[in-house]
Amino acid sequence: MLQKISKQFLVLLLKLLIVGGAFYFIYQRLATDQQFDWTKFKTIILEKASFGSIFLVLFLSFLNRFLEILKWQNLVKVIKNISLSEATQQVLGSLTLALFTPNGIGEYAGKALFFEKEKSKKVVFLNLICNGIQLLLTTIFGIFGLVYFNAKFPIITTKTVGILFGAFVLIVIVVFFSKKISIRGYSVEKLIHKLNAIPKTIHQKNIVLGILRYLTFSHQYYFLFLLCGVEVPYGLLMATIVSVYFLASALPTFQFLDFAVKGGIAVYFLHLLGISDWVAMFVSTLMWFLNTVIPVVLGSYYVLNFKPQWKS
Repeated sequence: MLQKISKQFLVLLLKLLIVGGAFYFIYQRLATDQQFDWTKFKTIILEKASFGSIFLVLFLSFLNRFLEILKWQNLVKVIKNISLSEATQQVLGSLTLALFTPNGIGEYAGKALFFEKEKSKKVVFLNLICNGIQLLLTTIFGIFGLVYFNAKFPIITTKTVGILFGAFVLIVIVVFFSKKISIRGYSVEKLIHKLNAIPKTIHQKNIVLGILRYLTFSHQYYFLFLLCGVEVPYGLLMATIVSVYFLASALPTFQFLDFAVKGGIAVYFLHLLGISDWVAMFVSTLMWFLNTVIPVVLGSYYVLNFKPQWKS
């Protein structure tokens, strides 16, 4: 009995530490950030923007996370069918935990805790697929965006582009011919077999939802720049946005520092377009607030009400 009470107390303490830590990081970020000037926010967003434009930006934030929830609900069918409410709880709850971990790896452990211990490896693998499609899309769109941007503003030489492309092709060839090589029981060939074991309809829906989500948050970025008075042709501005996301995804970071990474890269690219540095940082911070802070606050509720499925 005493052991059970001690375990419940530790679980409650851990929940409070996670939620308290999340709110502390958010408060520190918003209270100390000089780029996120609340006076400018009021002037730009609340005074200059129309009701329709504000609604559109907020709707895109909702749609971004909703599509991620649908993606997870779709993939988890491999293990069991879950409701939209359960998928929401798992996605937002794990997002809160991922706030403290490099590149959001805490999300993998967070989602695994919602299932029985023996299913944890399958859950981690499904989450890898869930995030993998977004990374793949970020890479594909990002490369095309970089090529287009580089054609307008040569930041790297044609020779460098050729070397990078050649290196990419070489890596693909090496991976293909070494797919049977096993490291600690894992190999590319086994990975392909595990992917093929999942029904094609689930993969197809995952890809479609991934594309829709990518278009959602990239265009949210675009509309925020428009609200800040940025006047750059659609194609060039979108190429800049997808390039920033691609380069930022290649750098290891924590979610609570995501704004700084994207903002720093955005400053360099947007400066070439004649856009002031504060606009780049302001929009990056606002994107972080809309797509990380708000979902984490909502996810805190699920963390506090979380009941672990793992049995000791």
